[in-house]
Amino acid sequence: MSAIAPYDRRATPRPTGPFAGGARVPRALRILALAALGATPVAAQAHPHMFIDAGLELVFDDADQLAAVRVVWAYDAFYSMIALSDMGLDAAFSGTLTAEERAALQGFDMQWIEGFDGDIVVHLDGVVQDLAGPADWTADYVDGRIISSHLRPLEDRAHLPKGAELRIQVYDSTYYTAYTIVGTPQITGRDGCNARVFTPDREAADAQLMAALSELEGTGGDAEVDFPAVGEMFSEEVRVTCAAAS
Repeated sequence: MSAIAPYDRRATPRPTGPFAGGARVPRALRILALAALGATPVAAQAHPHMFIDAGLELVFDDADQLAAVRVVWAYDAFYSMIALSDMGLDAAFSGTLTAEERAALQGFDMQWIEGFDGDIVVHLDGVVQDLAGPADWTADYVDGRIISSHLRPLEDRAHLPKGAELRIQVYDSTYYTAYTIVGTPQITGRDGCNARVFTPDREAADAQLMAALSELEGTGGDAEVDFPAVGEMFSEEVRVTCAAAS
């Protein structure tokens, strides 16, 4: 598979996933985030604070039912550097991890708070499919970026008949993290399926976000506490259709 994260907006700003659920936000990241927020107008705060390239693999079982989705996250280089520093890894900035450091990195972003959906939503003909928590996770540090993966089994395996459409959205509703789907999602265990990636109308999304922020500013709201839930508007989306099952 090609290589390629819950969040309390009322606390000190922190990223989606890696340091939630009781894990610590890197002190350096907190300082940088707060400094940036204090030095910029509301409109500038609209931009996400973390960038993740996402890879997807759809895993079908022997009955041609969708059994799981494997998700891969490649964190941006700046966040990767801060996270490694906070964990005391690659202290010499060599760009590589020892076997012991790589072992310490495993699962660093898998401590999710209750209710966190993993920033992924799977729809089958408009019905949201329930996903189990993450399993079978991995993490590594490659070319200056932390790359992690995990498996999200479906609670009830999904039958995807001919003509049905499976949609997968990858987004953080708070837009703290911006996701980009890279490459064409892989499909394992079933032939005759086609996956296409669709991008949002960014100009329209930006306009809606600016209007929401302007309204919030006019009411004296705090953009970090009450930031509009606009992540879905910026969400890239995978659409999958399959031929009749064999």
